[in-house]
Amino acid sequence: MNRFGETTDEIEEASRHWWTFLVLGILWILFAFVVLSFDYDTVWAISIFFGLGFIVGGCASFMMAAQVRSWRWLHVLFGVIAILAGIVALVWPGQTFLVLAAIIGWFVLLAGVLDMITAFVTKEENDLWWLQLILGIAQILIGFWAVGYTGRSIALLVIWVGASALARGISNIFLAFGLHNAGKQLRKRMVVAT
Repeated sequence: MNRFGETTDEIEEASRHWWTFLVLGILWILFAFVVLSFDYDTVWAISIFFGLGFIVGGCASFMMAAQVRSWRWLHVLFGVIAILAGIVALVWPGQTFLVLAAIIGWFVLLAGVLDMITAFVTKEENDLWWLQLILGIAQILIGFWAVGYTGRSIALLVIWVGASALARGISNIFLAFGLHNAGKQLRKRMVVAT
C-alpha cells in the first residue's frame, strides 16, 4: 500500500490506463491548435466553438474521475461546471464578449485550482508534479486576468486559452508516460519478487 491506501493491484490498474492520458493530452494539443488558428469574425462562431470545447473538457474531466480514486468528487464537480458553461455558451451565442469572457475566465480559473490541488496531492508519486503546479498557477493568473479585465479583445483571450490547452496537453502526455513507466517498474519488481 502507498500513502493514499492504494494497493499494488490498484497502481497496476491505473498504469494500464496510461494511454487515456496520452489520448487526452493529444486532444488538448489539437484543441489548442484549433483555438490558436481559429477565425474570430463573429461572437456566434466563437460561442459555439467554446461551448463545444467546454463540453468536451467536462467529459474529459468525467473520464479522469473514472480513472482516479482520490479527489474524484472534484473532477466530477469540475466536469459539471464545464458542461454547464458549455451549454450556456451554446444557448446564448449572440451574447456580448463580456459574458463569454467571464465564462472563459472562470473556467480557466477553476482549471488552475484543480491542477494546483492535483499537483500537491500527487507530489510523492509524480516526479513532474511541479509542471502541473506551474500550469495551475498560470491558469489562475490567466483566469483572474480574464475575469478582471473583460474589456480586452477576444483574440488575446483566445490565445491565452489556446496556450493553456497546449500546456494541459503537454502535462497529460508527461503524466501518461510517467504512468506507463510506473507500470513497467511495478511489473519488474513483481517479476523479481517471484
